[in-house]
Amino acid sequence: MNLYLLAIIILAGLAVLNLMVGVSNDAVNFLNSSIGSRVAPRYIIMIIASLGILVGVTFSSGLMEVARKGIFHPEFFLMPELITIFLAVMITNVLLLDLFNTFGLPTSTTVSIVFALLGAAVGVSLIKIHMAGEGYAALINYINTAKAFAIIMGILLSVVLAFFFGAVTQFISRLLFTFDYKKRLKRYSGLWGGIALSVITYFILIKGAKGTSFLTPESVAWIKTHTWTILSGNFLLFAVLFQLLTLFTKFNILKPIVLIGTFGLAMSFASNDLVNFIGVPLAGLASYQVASGSANPLTITMEALQKPIQSNTFLLLIAGAIMVATLFLSRKSRTVTQTELGLGRQNEGVERFGSSILSRIIVGQVYAVLEFTKRITPTWLKKKTLARLDPSEYPTTPASDGKAPSFDLLRASVNMIVASAIISFATSLKLPLSTTYVTFMVSMGTSLSDQAWGRESAVYRITGVITVIGGWFFTALAAFTTSLLFALAIYFLKLPGIIGLLLFTAFLIFSTSRYHLKKEKEKTAIEAFSLKTVTDADIAIRTTFDQTGQFLKNISDNLGIAFEAASSEDLERLRNTRSESKNIQNWSNIITANIFKTLYLLNREDINNTHKYSGTIGALKSIAECQNDMATRTCEHFENYHAGFTDMQKEELRHIKTFLTRLLWNTSIMLLRRKKVDYDYVSNQCHKLKNLISEFERNQTTRIQSGESKTRLSILFYGLLENSRRIAEQTQNMLNIFKESFVLRTNNNNNKNAGAG
Repeated sequence: MNLYLLAIIILAGLAVLNLMVGVSNDAVNFLNSSIGSRVAPRYIIMIIASLGILVGVTFSSGLMEVARKGIFHPEFFLMPELITIFLAVMITNVLLLDLFNTFGLPTSTTVSIVFALLGAAVGVSLIKIHMAGEGYAALINYINTAKAFAIIMGILLSVVLAFFFGAVTQFISRLLFTFDYKKRLKRYSGLWGGIALSVITYFILIKGAKGTSFLTPESVAWIKTHTWTILSGNFLLFAVLFQLLTLFTKFNILKPIVLIGTFGLAMSFASNDLVNFIGVPLAGLASYQVASGSANPLTITMEALQKPIQSNTFLLLIAGAIMVATLFLSRKSRTVTQTELGLGRQNEGVERFGSSILSRIIVGQVYAVLEFTKRITPTWLKKKTLARLDPSEYPTTPASDGKAPSFDLLRASVNMIVASAIISFATSLKLPLSTTYVTFMVSMGTSLSDQAWGRESAVYRITGVITVIGGWFFTALAAFTTSLLFALAIYFLKLPGIIGLLLFTAFLIFSTSRYHLKKEKEKTAIEAFSLKTVTDADIAIRTTFDQTGQFLKNISDNLGIAFEAASSEDLERLRNTRSESKNIQNWSNIITANIFKTLYLLNREDINNTHKYSGTIGALKSIAECQNDMATRTCEHFENYHAGFTDMQKEELRHIKTFLTRLLWNTSIMLLRRKKVDYDYVSNQCHKLKNLISEFERNQTTRIQSGESKTRLSILFYGLLENSRRIAEQTQNMLNIFKESFVLRTNNNNNKNAGAG
């Protein structure tokens, strides 16, 4: 029994890890609307969510059955077999959720735990069936297939309904309030506030009643049978209260709606999803306790797990405390949240996801349907509808912290109302669903109706949604397969198998943490280029100087390393330069967006003077593409183990590197330090570099004719020379553009200031 006592201790440790990775992923469910709308400072939102979690965990005492009997029939298993299943499930869950957190993809902890339980139970059941000489059709006796199927169908159905009702409700709400909703809020505040808080309050009540210990069964039954009475009473109360507050004060009713909704969803998450994190370890503890009280602990079947077991309130509160601490401290939680906010934000910006064939097909079909709808809609109705759905009325002013919200409070309140209504309805009918899927799809539906997925971003946003949904299917498949394999390893290898899997888990978590930290640093570096909060044109221009200087400096450094690594055939450094070149391309996109921001801030007179923005953007993009092409080509050449450069080629590339990096470095210093730009020097350096490149191209032709240089090596060499020439030309062009436009305006402003003094 000592081995199984150790297994229980390991399960306890895995429970803590599972709580941490689970909260990091599921926090997006209840934080998305509050953080996206910036309804309050972040610490206020976190405190309200924390209170919801602590209240919710006390309602979870009766919800642990799914881990004990929801997926399999415990009476067919012995305690050692159940411990094997539970260990495999917990290790799988920790690894899978941590992986999704690392890449910032929200997934369902419910699906993860259900399919992990299913996979491990199937694995152990197949072993038992094989050893007993039974046919594999007997598997149905071990697995609760009806329950598993009901969970799966309920979750899939909730995805479709959540998106549909989110889109329809937001469309109607926007028609009523328009994007300039504050003007109409006084008129409809009572109606809107009454509907919103009556739904959210009922949601809190019915979710709390499901697991609470201080309400009698009769009280719970009364709540469920008097739904409309409760909703009507709440509606009248809140409608009158909010209408009076709006008429006689400047109170914004949307803020309490979003904050109370945050509390309710956090409470629902804790009461509903806590089983996903600690239900399996508690089931393991229960099976160990049942076996320990028996004369034959290793051979007794576990039908005792069929009986309801009341969870220890103290343990639930400890779990709640860990969840709250994780909520405040987890960096991966913010990454997951940013993914959903990025897919639903109202304003344009750099998109995380690229384009895909499927997303282009979907967008094309949707636009075709919209065009058909426009043609058959009466002109008067179309004009009136479009006028009320004009997104140009969307407020672009930053919040108190200087950052603009991803979407407004009206959409945030719709997210809360629809998600609460769907979860409440499913709970009242005892239908299983995933709160992650519901809240995510509601958010995507409201984004669609709010035209957040416009022509500039629709394809990329749809790709993101497809990626997330695809991740949900991957969750199910990976959880089932991995848990089954882990269960087999633990069953046959015993303690060595457990230790091996724990070491594997520790290694992967360490690796993903390092990867996530690296990506965070890259993201921080990119965000440092942003001009989102700048409102002064002169500051924007000066910042553009600094950013362009830093951009050229980074290219100089990266190309210098790439040339040296190519000469020494250092594959690891070449891969690093290729990775860095992609970051530099992202920086060029940010600077390009900032140039448009600067153009937006300039007045009409300045715009007429600064007529070469397109030239600056073209030069930036060309330089970024050339350096990326150089790094990628060189890395791929040596990854395929092709021949390295000859000594003469190395010497020629060394000269090219010296001239090119010196040109980029000196240009960057001129921009960063506001030094007087020596255009003659830059022009002279470019001329010398071009002459060198022409000379080296002739030398390479001679080497090809003499057979000294192979075809692939010659292609790479010519590619490096041509890209170096283009970088030099575009650097000179960009410097000339700065001289003719930005510098001219800066000097004019300085002269004006001097005259005023």
